[in-house]
Amino acid sequence: MADKTLKCVVVTPEKAVLDEPADFVAVPMYDGELGVAPDRLPLIGRLGFGELRIVHGNQTKHYYVDGGFVQVRNNVVSVLTSKALDVKDIKVADAQAVLASTKVEPTPEAQEAHDKAQQRARVQLRLAQSQRG
Repeated sequence: MADKTLKCVVVTPEKAVLDEPADFVAVPMYDGELGVAPDRLPLIGRLGFGELRIVHGNQTKHYYVDGGFVQVRNNVVSVLTSKALDVKDIKVADAQAVLASTKVEPTPEAQEAHDKAQQRARVQLRLAQSQRG
């Protein structure tokens, strides 16, 4: 069983971002993090926003994903998300600009959206800084 691998597929509405082998995949779930190893029982789950880690051999790839769904079945991890960025491609200045905005929105719904955008920006900055420094 030690030689078994997973296949990790990441798809956004615009394109297929990734399709490669993995020994282990960690995905950000809505309520925590899920680690997937070969021969994991099937599941479908709701993604949160955060870090997607793909480990293959001694190499680990890091991506930022922004919600969606994950399906694990027959050693295939399928991630369907609205946004997937290689951590190296995160625009730090854009995330910092979102955090710098202290605007108070006129409705509770707009304020909640503003607060969630800031939470996403914090995660993107944390991921970018962990890879660059």
